[in-house]
Amino acid sequence: MMKFNDTLLRAARGEQVEHTPVWFMRQAGRSQPEYREIKEKYSLEEITMQPELCAYVTRLPVEQYNVDAAILYKDIVTPLPGMGIDVKIKAGIGPVISNPIRSAADVEKLRDFNAQEHTPYVLETIKMLTTEQLNVPLIGFGGAPFTLASYMIEGGPSKNYAKTKSFMVSQPKTWFALMDKLADMIIVDITAQVEAGAKAIQIFDSWVGALNVEDYRIFIKPTMTRIFAELRALNVPLIQFGVGASHLVKEWHDLPVDVVGLDWRLPIREAEARGVTKAVQGNLDPTLLLADWNVIEARAKDIVDQGLAHTGGHIFNLGHGVFPEVDPAVLKRLTTFVHEYSREQIAKRS
Repeated sequence: MMKFNDTLLRAARGEQVEHTPVWFMRQAGRSQPEYREIKEKYSLEEITMQPELCAYVTRLPVEQYNVDAAILYKDIVTPLPGMGIDVKIKAGIGPVISNPIRSAADVEKLRDFNAQEHTPYVLETIKMLTTEQLNVPLIGFGGAPFTLASYMIEGGPSKNYAKTKSFMVSQPKTWFALMDKLADMIIVDITAQVEAGAKAIQIFDSWVGALNVEDYRIFIKPTMTRIFAELRALNVPLIQFGVGASHLVKEWHDLPVDVVGLDWRLPIREAEARGVTKAVQGNLDPTLLLADWNVIEARAKDIVDQGLAHTGGHIFNLGHGVFPEVDPAVLKRLTTFVHEYSREQIAKRS
């Protein structure tokens, strides 16, 4: 096996690197023809339940694009059935839940999650990848409590999270009980992923940008602080990410995390001006991957320059996930460009 590439782990810890590491959210699947062929036969759930197939889908972008990390192929709702939530991922819609949370009784009914019992196939996939197949870190991940709760309360994706937000403010005691149950699950799930071989963790709070800062501080931050404080004991880099949540980056920076993920709305230099001095991840607008190469290159160059000037270190990524329409060749070219350009700039400075 080739020498292990730990560039992403070093960048996440703010250590010196030879080049800016790169990975792409939703790099596994989506735009790859090999993946589309698999998806004609199997659903997302069926792929995740077959470790050999899931490992193949996870490692494919590493082989094709030469990125500095793999991200485990699964969904943030994968652990929810273990808690007694009946969830199905419907094509073109997302997670749909047939027994949504409506009351304190519904929260009390939620079962304790056991990774070995409820998602053994996920752990098997991680072991397979990290012991036999990858020469880069595998990023494990989970959904954050607000985002998972939004699916569980709304019954599926939502545009305004009205049911979730009204539940949060009108039933605070029940809300915090739900937060505690989800936090317990996340800690158990992530711990099992790391023990199986994951070398870094990203927590996706995809929809928390729907909250204002004050509500985040009251209803979410205590739970996030507890989750990350407990995960610190695993001694792997911890990344926090959400979409449309630029107003929350200082709150995230206060959490016991190593890396603050930025979407495309907030430039790295502006995040630093707001007090973000930890390592950052991001943040090319994924829609630009459909633009001409000269546009992509110019924007990527600016992001790399900002990342190299940033106090705490930088991991290059998109501001959200890869679109299905993106040409895989563009992702490979972008990875090469970021590696080569950042290497030149770092060499000039040393």
